Amino acid sequence: VDEFGMTPFHVLFSNAEPRGELLEVLLHKLPYHVLGWKNANGKLAMDYLIANWTQENKMLLQMALQSWMFGRLERWCATSWRTAMIPLVNTLL
Repeated sequence: VDEFGMTPFHVLFSNAEPRGELLEVLLHKLPYHVLGWKNANGKLAMDYLIANWTQENKMLLQMALQSWMFGRLERWCATSWRTAMIPLVNTLL
């Protein structure tokens, strides 16, 4: 996190063309709860992705939401509930 509260997710999602490969690396290397951190302006990383919305960013948002929302469930071994909820979350996008 830098002096502006920007996480690597904030930096990636504020890019004009964020890359899915980089998001995959970040999702595997950083804890899921980092996606819920706000920067100095009170914005989540996903706020930047939505502000720069493109059809390509839909996949990135799906990946980020799945990690953020379902990361805890994996620790609780709630795999059947997680499997049922993923399609529901995807219908929102």
